[in-house]
Amino acid sequence: MTVRRSFADLPAPLRSATVVALIYVFLVGVSSLETGIKIMGSDTQERLFSAAENPLAALSIGILGTVLVQSSSASTSVIVGLVASGALGVDDAVPMVMGANIGTTVTNTLVSLGHIRQSGEFRRAFAAATVHDFFNVLAVSILLPVELLTGVISSIAQGISERLVGASGTEWKSPVKAWVKEPVGWLQDFWGAVGLDGNPKGIVMVLTGLVIILLALTFITKTMRTLVADRVERSINAMLSRGGGMVALLLGIVITIAVQSSSITTSILIPLAGAGVITLRNAYPVTLGANVGTTITALLASLAASSPDSLTVALAHATFNVAGILVLYVIPLARDVPIRAAEKLADVAVERRTSAVAYVAFMFIVLPLIGVAVLG
Repeated sequence: MTVRRSFADLPAPLRSATVVALIYVFLVGVSSLETGIKIMGSDTQERLFSAAENPLAALSIGILGTVLVQSSSASTSVIVGLVASGALGVDDAVPMVMGANIGTTVTNTLVSLGHIRQSGEFRRAFAAATVHDFFNVLAVSILLPVELLTGVISSIAQGISERLVGASGTEWKSPVKAWVKEPVGWLQDFWGAVGLDGNPKGIVMVLTGLVIILLALTFITKTMRTLVADRVERSINAMLSRGGGMVALLLGIVITIAVQSSSITTSILIPLAGAGVITLRNAYPVTLGANVGTTITALLASLAASSPDSLTVALAHATFNVAGILVLYVIPLARDVPIRAAEKLADVAVERRTSAVAYVAFMFIVLPLIGVAVLG
């Protein structure tokens, strides 16, 4: 008789080695993406990414890209790779990572639609999901204009980056870059051996890098979820039953770093909120912590690049999320705004169920498509 063993049943050293190997594969993907963009040359880069010069178009691209792959970790890692290659500047990339913050909330909002048949459950679940939407949209609405006028977020990130790895425009000797150099070279040699050169080779290297990034992150997320999912739910229940606040926010950070996905963290909250196990006010700070925790993937991706600008963008993503919390959560007058907005939208959604579906389609697909088409 065959005995099937789950990943969680494997010895701890083997599980740890698997996670490390997947992270290594992920970094190879980021480096492959960077290499492919460089092979394509500056003229091709300019044609491909000219739309990103408009900050609202860049914001829309960030939303659409994240909705498409259902992961802000994946989209921000790709953005880091594009910056490392020189295809995107820091100023163009910052609105994109802000858009990624908005796009990643689509997952838990879709999860909330699973409760649509029960009015009470649906009201609580939809409010718990859309409070994340409202927070991120408000944070972008406030901080993107501030960034465009003053450059404060990118300046803070650049200051930290310069202290860590050197000034923009230089090349820093990342040890991780050296570790992934050989397999990336193998990929280049392979595509060269099948007759590809110039732009076609660059495009295939980019596609190869994207596939590796998405597959690696998918397996990392599934692996970590297998290991910690039960403990995560128990931790959330135990912690939030005693209240929310900064402890819940820190819980969101830790859980998201552990599972490498803010979508998992926030999606776990939705059925708990729908069942009335946790309140909206207690769930809210966990989603904010998830925003901060998810930036670890882009920071990790920047280690596979040789450009300080890639680290600057990853740090800008983290800075933006921390600043959003300071503006919209730490200040008492602003704290309830996303909560009240989510509760009102949930009331409308319960009265007209089709409006909930229309909201998701308009917010995450139609509006960003219009932004790219009109402003790009």
